[in-house]
Amino acid sequence: MTGPSADRPEFPDGYGLPESTDGLLTWADVEPKLVAAKHYWLASVRPDGRPHSVPRWGVWLDGRFYYDGAPTTRHTRNTEANPHVTLTLESGTDVVIVEGRSTATRADPATLGARLAEAFAKYHGDDYHPEADAWSGADGGGLRQIVPERALAWTSFPADCTRFRFGR
Repeated sequence: MTGPSADRPEFPDGYGLPESTDGLLTWADVEPKLVAAKHYWLASVRPDGRPHSVPRWGVWLDGRFYYDGAPTTRHTRNTEANPHVTLTLESGTDVVIVEGRSTATRADPATLGARLAEAFAKYHGDDYHPEADAWSGADGGGLRQIVPERALAWTSFPADCTRFRFGR
């Protein structure tokens, strides 16, 4: 899989974004932050249009974000009605914002399930130890994936403010 394309985002005049592409971040600069993060914020939209934001544990693997939870949670019910979500990291200065779609999925224990269980090891100190078969049942164990469509990132705003587009 090739990485997303990178360019400057469109901001209103006055934000000071450079006109050139000099100083853009690369996806290789950004993706490791998604892999290493332990805490993420997930924003979804309630059926009545009101926003909903919740902290989530999850893993970035193979260019996607995987997380799990009960189908009765507000964020799952939101994404079943409208799959468009925003995923962000905690920092307001070392910024990563991912826009995409959240969909229910399953993981075969011998392949993806084993890799997910290994990646979720970052939560073992928090007493969360999913096994490779945790997401293989009929309901996928509440497993969801976010497939990215766009991302914004910067470490030195506005000099390196970068937009990434996936699937183009």
